[in-house]
This record gives sequence, structure tokens and C-alpha cells, in this order.
Amino acid sequence: MRSVTVLGATGSIGESAFDLLMRSGGPDAYRTVALTGAANVARLAEMARALRAEIAVTAIPGKLAELRDALAGSGIEAAAGRDAIAAAAARPADWTLSAIIGAAGLPPGLEVLRRGGTLALANKESLVAAGRLVMSEAQRNGARILPVDSEHSAIFQSLNGEDLDCVESVTITASGGAFRDWPIERLSRATVAEASCHPNWSMGQRITIDSASMFNKALEVIETHEFFGLDDRQIKVLVHPQSIVHAFVSHADGGSIAHMGAPDMRHAIGYALNWPKRAALPVPALDLARIGNLTFAAPDEKRWPALRLAREVIRAGGAAGAVLNAAKEQALDDFIAGHIGFTDMAAAVERALEMCAREEGFGTSPKGLDDVLAWDEMGRRNAACSAGAA
Repeated sequence: MRSVTVLGATGSIGESAFDLLMRSGGPDAYRTVALTGAANVARLAEMARALRAEIAVTAIPGKLAELRDALAGSGIEAAAGRDAIAAAAARPADWTLSAIIGAAGLPPGLEVLRRGGTLALANKESLVAAGRLVMSEAQRNGARILPVDSEHSAIFQSLNGEDLDCVESVTITASGGAFRDWPIERLSRATVAEASCHPNWSMGQRITIDSASMFNKALEVIETHEFFGLDDRQIKVLVHPQSIVHAFVSHADGGSIAHMGAPDMRHAIGYALNWPKRAALPVPALDLARIGNLTFAAPDEKRWPALRLAREVIRAGGAAGAVLNAAKEQALDDFIAGHIGFTDMAAAVERALEMCAREEGFGTSPKGLDDVLAWDEMGRRNAACSAGAA
């Protein structure tokens, strides 16, 4: 029986993975090693019971007693804290989904790679903050990384059997988020509630706001660079409001291969879960006649300066990705808390990058987790200072 672990089980990606596992037979088809979550321990315990997990871990130490009570009589082990999540990730499992949001997903992801496991990666921040470290760790230990972001899964599928040397470019698409049709001058007054409503995808609040600011796509540009080894000139972005074409690969012969599908994360998760085979998934087939039109437009970097910052980070290399990721997370925290406006987020990130670029070692790629965390702390601190000045 195949063994699985889901890190970040109670988030939107984790919920989709849980749905697929249960539809495929649940505990009769898979041995669930570990499930992790954060504040929603009631749901975490419910999932753990349904899948008969060996251990359930909450990231919040103060929630441990509540988790133990929810699991009472089940025989399922309970634990809490970030170290406990990393320890759970280190337990042998055939397939591990990393769906933890933010830089917190990096340490447990590295544990999976160190044991030579298969890591289904939905935590894009790992590659943004420490791409060279993550990829070298996988190579060193014979581990495999399968992309779960819909765009990178689409690229991965479109490249199947293709020669990467013949690739001219890849294009990832963006819905444009909640504010794609807003006048630019109105963006500075956008509220958290307005930024939290995505027109196409059902996602958590943080990633939905990142979609509105296009920071989510900025991270995906860097992720594409790190995972596929492409330079920034080969990575293109198009605004595609229908969210049907997730990515396409353009070849030297002038042809392009596109991946299309309904905006449903269960496709990318299911593809990674069943790879290298394909399996039937509860995802609706496309009805292009009903959809009628697919439209595309070049993104306006004045509206979405995050895209410009992503390309600058790729060119800078070194610790720039770790700083951008941390500064973005801090700026998002400050926006949600009401300390800064929507358009102040990109300004805070840019100033944090400028401040960190003056530090010794900025141009050198982090060699280990401690290096990444040091730059992460500096990026957050400078973004918070910048936010206070905004």
C-alpha cells in the first residue's frame, strides 16, 4: 500500500488533496503517515481520523491539548510546533505533498528531500527563497520534486518527452485577480475584503490577495526559473481572465504546446499523486463551445510592479529570492492588519530589496537553511521598517 503525507492539510490545497485521497479509497487505498495543519485542529483531527493517519501535527503549540482531545481514543499520535512538523516530514512516506503557505514550508520540505522522498511541491516559496539549495538537496539524495502549482504542473506536462534545449520560452498565465479591471488610481484605496475575492479560483485569503497584487505570479516566475533552469527572458506572463490555459511551451520550430483545463487544483494535485500514470479525476472536462472565447493580454507592470521585481530578483541571484519572499510576506501581514495600503506592499518589498542589497553576501546563494533564515529575518525586518515609513 502506498504511503502519503500531507503538509498543510487544512488549507485549500490540502483540502483538495484530502478529497482526492478519500475518493480514491481513503485508508483502504493509502497509508497516511502524517497530516499537519495550524489553527483549525478540529478539521485536522477529522481528516486524520478519516484517513487513519499515524500522526497529526499542529504548527501552534498552544493548540496541542485541543488536538489531543479531538483525537482521543483514535490511537493517532498528536504533536505541535514547527520542529514537530519537520519531524513528521522526515518520517518515511512514498509521496509527500507540501502545501504549507510561506517560508514555513521550507524546513519540512528539505526533510522530505533529505530522506530521498517524492515531494509534490505546492509551496512555491521554497524555490523562491532557496531554489539552488532545494534543487541540489534533491539531486544529492536522489529525491524527486513534482510541481503542483497549476502553471508549473502545466509546464511539466507540456515538456513531457520534449528536449528542453529546443524550448524558446514558456508562458504562464494569470487571471489578473480581483482588480484586473480597476482603474490604477483606485488601487491604493482597495480594501482587504475586496482583495480577498478571486474571480475564478477558490483559494485561501493570503494567496488570493497575492493574486490581486500579482505577487503570486511574481513568485511563480522565479519558481519557473529555479525549477526548469530558464532565464528571465525565456519566461513570459499573459493575463488570461478565463483561467483555462494554465501555461504553454514555445519551441524553436515555431510551435507551442499548451495545457488547458478547468480552474480546479485537483488536476495538478491528482497528476502529481498518480505520476507517472494518469488516473480519472473528479475534474470537469472542458466544453470550449460553451466557454466561447479565450482572451490574453500583456500585463501592465505599472499596475503590477511585482512582476518587474521578480525579474530583477532573477538577475540579481544570490539571496534576492529569500529577501523578496520574506518582505512580501511581511508586507502582506501589514496590509491585512491595516497598517499599509494595497499598493504600499510592492513599494515596501522594493525598498527591502534595496536595503538588503547593501549587505555583505547578498550576491551569494544561501548555502544552508540557516543562511536562508538569516536573510528571511533581514527581509522581514526591512520590509516592516519600510512599511512604517510608507
